[in-house]
Amino acid sequence: MKKSSNLLFLFGLLCCFSACKNESTIVPSTPLLLEQHRPVFHFTPPQKWMNDPNGMVFFEGEYHLFYQHYPDSTVWGPMHWGHAMSTDLVNWEHLPIALYPDELGYIFSGSAVIDWKNTSGFGKNGQPPMIAIFTHHDPVGEKSGSNTFQYQSIAYSNDKGRTWTKYEGNPVIPNPGVRDFRDPKVIWDDDSEQWVMVFAAQNHIKFYGSPNLKDWTHLSDFGHEWGTHAGVWECPDLFPLIVKGKGEKKWVLLQSLNPGGPNGGSGTQYFVGDFDGKNFVLDESFAKNLTQDSTIWLDYGRDNYAGVTWSDVPQSDGRRLFMGWMSNWDYAQVVPTENWRSAMTIARNLVLKKTYLGYRLFSEPVKEMATLNKDTTVFKFDPDGHYLQPIAKDRKILGKVTLNFSYDENTDGFVALQLSNSKNENYWIGYTTKSGQFFSDRQAAGKINFSEKFATKKHTAPRFSNSKNIEMEVFLDVASAELFADKGWTTMTDIFFPNEDFNQLDLKVVDVEGFVLHEGKVEWY
Repeated sequence: MKKSSNLLFLFGLLCCFSACKNESTIVPSTPLLLEQHRPVFHFTPPQKWMNDPNGMVFFEGEYHLFYQHYPDSTVWGPMHWGHAMSTDLVNWEHLPIALYPDELGYIFSGSAVIDWKNTSGFGKNGQPPMIAIFTHHDPVGEKSGSNTFQYQSIAYSNDKGRTWTKYEGNPVIPNPGVRDFRDPKVIWDDDSEQWVMVFAAQNHIKFYGSPNLKDWTHLSDFGHEWGTHAGVWECPDLFPLIVKGKGEKKWVLLQSLNPGGPNGGSGTQYFVGDFDGKNFVLDESFAKNLTQDSTIWLDYGRDNYAGVTWSDVPQSDGRRLFMGWMSNWDYAQVVPTENWRSAMTIARNLVLKKTYLGYRLFSEPVKEMATLNKDTTVFKFDPDGHYLQPIAKDRKILGKVTLNFSYDENTDGFVALQLSNSKNENYWIGYTTKSGQFFSDRQAAGKINFSEKFATKKHTAPRFSNSKNIEMEVFLDVASAELFADKGWTTMTDIFFPNEDFNQLDLKVVDVEGFVLHEGKVEWY
């Protein structure tokens, strides 16, 4: 949402905290929301519990974000689909809850598509319907010990997602006897002229095909022999990408799992290969550096999980847009927020490149983030002390830091941003020269005692680029940091909870010989 009057903003706040269900509730992404740790430029629910992003679809100028939501508590409970809309991926308008639990169960994760050809028959007046595909979760069946308590269902909307009708023939895919049978993501495949659904089945992915979104046939399975199986597989996504600069098409399969992430708890792995309308086959160049049970991660931080991409983004746009849940099941239900829990990452564009390691995904912050920039500060170098002068601001640390630097080989030190406050709390994110690793350290960043799994160690991520220049873009909100290193080849996302907002930002260069800062600036939001 664009800037609004104070009266409109106050009305939005009142609606949020009275849990309006029958009207759109508008909450700007501004620092005026007064709850401690409430992000400024990240999406959060107006109140109560949120987890996985769901049903992300673009239609008639609107980016729809549905999400796992429990409107009666700040911990996980009977799942609904919350709903928000944006025209720019930055400012969000809160809309009424889209899908409620029913006699078939809770409304678990899923996806949404525009049925342009009206293959489902749900369209009206020549307009294509919006179709939601989701998992029904039967809590009674789960408690009874049955394995068939999850199955796939659909609903449709003829008013741009504002109201929904569930299909009377649900479920469209009954459970064959598999626990953790959930999280469908659907796309239309032009080559095979069918709808293709991927969903998780405990430790692998199942592929189904359909001509009309109602009648589905099992196509194949993938994953028994590849990837890590340290946790339950969840929230897959399948989509084609044109390899940048090569012109060839490859298919990408995202797959989240919990536990088993690269720094503990939740994480998202991915695979690159080919899809012929029935089978997904891993690409040899992608797999050449893998062994069974090893994997490649989309994000090395602890707080980017269950992310999927938007459907139906126009070809004229050309982007594969992604957003993840900015938390971790190790501690998501106990983080120290009062009226709401959880945020989403900023939106990212996924780009596939051919590298010396094979095909790899690069994550780029969406260009729309630039609209938030208010002013810019440039880091100044003190050549005598090899020290970059600190930036002191009388406002919250909000914005994007850009660093591009080089150094002499065989040096043993680090380059890092330090966020701090008057309580001597601090958060560090940077690069260690000897190990060639990026790191994120929230061990002294404020509140950590709410979970013994939250801040037990410094988080690290490998550097893959062999360029002599290290490039870092770091997006800093009041309670999170998102690192995009080397044009997004390495990403790290971490949350933190200082007792007072960080208001001091320093760039530290310690024991790094031959350090040269080619670019260093802060774009303030």
